[in-house]
Amino acid sequence: MENVEKQQYVSSSKASRMSEKKKDMLSGYLYVAPFFIIFGIIGLYPAVFSIVLAFQEWNGLGEMNFVGLRNFTVVLQDPLFWKSLYNTVIMGLMGTAPQLVVGLILAVFLNMAAIRFTNFFRVTIFMPYITSMVAVALVFGVFFSSNETALANYVMGWFGIDPVSWKTSEWGAKFAISLMVFWRWVGYNTIIYLAGLQSIPKHLYEAATIDGAGKVQQFIHITIPLLKPFILLTVFMSTVGALQLFAEPTVFLGSSAFTRDEAMTVVMYLYRDAFNLGSFGTASATAILLLVIIIGAAALNTWLTSGGGRRKKGA
Repeated sequence: MENVEKQQYVSSSKASRMSEKKKDMLSGYLYVAPFFIIFGIIGLYPAVFSIVLAFQEWNGLGEMNFVGLRNFTVVLQDPLFWKSLYNTVIMGLMGTAPQLVVGLILAVFLNMAAIRFTNFFRVTIFMPYITSMVAVALVFGVFFSSNETALANYVMGWFGIDPVSWKTSEWGAKFAISLMVFWRWVGYNTIIYLAGLQSIPKHLYEAATIDGAGKVQQFIHITIPLLKPFILLTVFMSTVGALQLFAEPTVFLGSSAFTRDEAMTVVMYLYRDAFNLGSFGTASATAILLLVIIIGAAALNTWLTSGGGRRKKGA
C-alpha cells in the first residue's frame, strides 16, 4: 500500500509540474502573440501577397488573371527599368560612399579629448537625421533651383561656371539628390562610428604609444579592425537605403518626379507602375527583382568590407 501511495504521489506531483510548465509556456506565448499578429498583418501578409501578385495581371479593382512570368519579362525588357536601376546605383554611390568616409573622420575628431564642446557638435551633426524630409527637400529645392539667381548657381558664378538646371539636367539632378542624401545621413553614421570608437579600450592606444606607434599606425592597426562590426553595419544599412531611394528624389523633383527619367529610381518606377498606371503585377515583379538586387548587393558589400577578397588572395 505504501508503495502504491508513493507512486500515486509522485505521478500527481509530476502532473502538477507539467501543468505548471504548460501554464508558463502558454503565458509566454500570450505575451509575444501581439507582436507576431501585428507582424503577420502588416509585414508578412503584404510580402506574401506581393509575391503572388507578381504572377498576376491586376489593376487593383477587377479580378486577377494569372500570367506566369510575363510581368518579369515586361519589366526586364523595359528600358526605363534599367535606366531607373542605373540612376539608383549612381546616386547610391554618390550619396553613400562619401558619407561613410566623412562620418568616420568626423567620429574620430569628435572622440578626441582635446575637442571642446563635443556634445554640441554631436547634436548638431545628428540634427539633419531627425529633420523632416519635406523640410530638407524644400531647402535643397531652393538652394538648387533652376533659376540663375539660385544660391548654388550664384556660388558657381564666382568661379566662372555656367548656371545649371538642377531639376532637369541629367547629372544636375543626380548631384543635388546625392548631396541631400549625404547631408541627411552622414550624422547618423557618425554617431554609430562614435559609439564604436568609445567602446575601444584606451589601454590599447596607450600600449601602442609606448611601443612607438604613431596616430596613423594606431588608426590602421587598432581603430579600423575593432570598428569592423560597426563598419559592416553602416555599409549594410547604407546599401539597403540607397537601393530603396524614394523620398528624396520624389519631394525634390515635385510633380515631374514620375514623368522624367533623369533621377527616377527603382522604387519610383514600381510606384509609378502601381499607382499611376494601375499595373500592380509589374510593380510587384519589380519589387521582387529589387529584393534580389538588394540581397546580392548587401552580400557583396559585406564580403568586400569583411576582407573576403584579401583572405582568398592570401590563401
